[in-house]
Amino acid sequence: MTATVDPIRAEVVARYLLGVTEEMSAALMRTAFSPNIKERGDCSTAVFDHAGNVVALPQRVPIHLGSMVGVVESVLERFPKDGIRPGDMFLANDPYNGGGSHLPDINVIAPVFAGAEIVAYVACIAHHADVGGMVPGSEAAVCNSIFQEGIRIPPVRIVSEGRINRDVFDILLLNSRTPDERAGDLRAQIAANTVGLRSVQALFERYGVAQTQATMAAYLDFTEKRFAAAIAKVPPGRYEACEYLDGANEGEKAAIRLALTVGDGRLGFDFAGSAPQLAAARNIPFRALVATIYTVVKSLLDPDVPANSGYFRTMDISAPPGTVVGPVSPAAVGARSISCAVLGDAIAAALSQALPERALAGCGPHQLIVLAGTDPRTGHYYVNYETIAGAMGARAYQPGVDAVRVHASGSSNLPVEALEHAYPFRIDQYALRKGSGGDGRHPGGQGVVRDYRALGDDTVLSLSSERQHAPARGLAGGGDGALGQFVLNPGTPEERQLPSAAAEIRLRKNDVLRVNTPGGGGYGPRT
Repeated sequence: MTATVDPIRAEVVARYLLGVTEEMSAALMRTAFSPNIKERGDCSTAVFDHAGNVVALPQRVPIHLGSMVGVVESVLERFPKDGIRPGDMFLANDPYNGGGSHLPDINVIAPVFAGAEIVAYVACIAHHADVGGMVPGSEAAVCNSIFQEGIRIPPVRIVSEGRINRDVFDILLLNSRTPDERAGDLRAQIAANTVGLRSVQALFERYGVAQTQATMAAYLDFTEKRFAAAIAKVPPGRYEACEYLDGANEGEKAAIRLALTVGDGRLGFDFAGSAPQLAAARNIPFRALVATIYTVVKSLLDPDVPANSGYFRTMDISAPPGTVVGPVSPAAVGARSISCAVLGDAIAAALSQALPERALAGCGPHQLIVLAGTDPRTGHYYVNYETIAGAMGARAYQPGVDAVRVHASGSSNLPVEALEHAYPFRIDQYALRKGSGGDGRHPGGQGVVRDYRALGDDTVLSLSSERQHAPARGLAGGGDGALGQFVLNPGTPEERQLPSAAAEIRLRKNDVLRVNTPGGGGYGPRT
């Protein structure tokens, strides 16, 4: 840390800013309209310095970490600083044009002013349950172009000097099947940024612009040095790993190949040789790629390192354009969070070779369902976007964790009470999926089984998943985890297994959908 910055003050400022992001998150979740945000917490908040570096980010939904990287630069490419005024906010969602990592994730960014100078930025990102496209929920692995996934928005001014830009606001609402929810959730994001603005401005007023900015910069430098020290403990060398996504068609596979190099306090990630981008929404855009890398290496090397741009500097990432980990427009990317779980396994496998005492077996990713239709209780159209947790693989020293998000995923399962209150479904069963974890000295975590009974007459269902064909692999002689499954009307003469990816399957009243999420791999042979 530089001699001109008090290290105690730097820690106080860093903790204050992290508290600001938590305060913003609370404001966002408490004022949001949709269960996906207010109950599942599918949202994140951040504070940036004046140059657009992430300074504070709560550890809520890791994939949003990458979605925040570069958002300030994208805004400034379209809106020069001298044209930005206090009270302005900007919105974007397109992963190829300064947005998040898929279209339902909407970024809202606000500059923080001290006098006439922009001294920092605050931002929030929230997953909106529907932003148009060919299927309710705006996310289905079967989409083969981003144009099928919803409305695409480059950075635009959503608030001008404190007033909502109704033109932009109304265009977005018109493209959603659930405009009232979108209006409420967007206003919640604006409110969350307003909370963040006030708190960050108070910090600058207390310490002054020069001292506060120097403190932020010093804290990023400290984070970089700390993580470089953690990397220095990893044996230098080259470590290779390969994992497989589902392909564009049922039963096909697409390789993610990784060569990890370690040395001189740096990590290099080279994805040369990975499969060409898919005509399906399983592709992983750059911001989702970096978010997964940042998250997995942090969890394995130094879980307590602050989640900011300081430690990002210790990594070099190369992904060939036109591959599943480097898609180019108009490749579909909607289901990227499930793909990132498989990507995370490849990263963990490479690091596990370097650090066998911290090794992590393959993990079972969440499974995605979108249920939509007319609620017979109200006559209103609804879109229920849900992801149901899978399971962690076993570690070299302990069993895997049951019923948990893995790698870059982080939102909650929707509580039964909230689901049944908001939507016309009854949950007939919600339990651990016994026996789904891979066998071993340390068994893999168990997934979830959850049964949905449709209470409406016009329900449509879309499905997206991974690990329904290629299981989470065991490590060091441990067994593989169980595959995921979607089953319609289990235990009846009409029982049938549904595809791992599908759009708008029609359900009748009292049809039951069973979601079996995959288990994690085990570690070591059972003794």
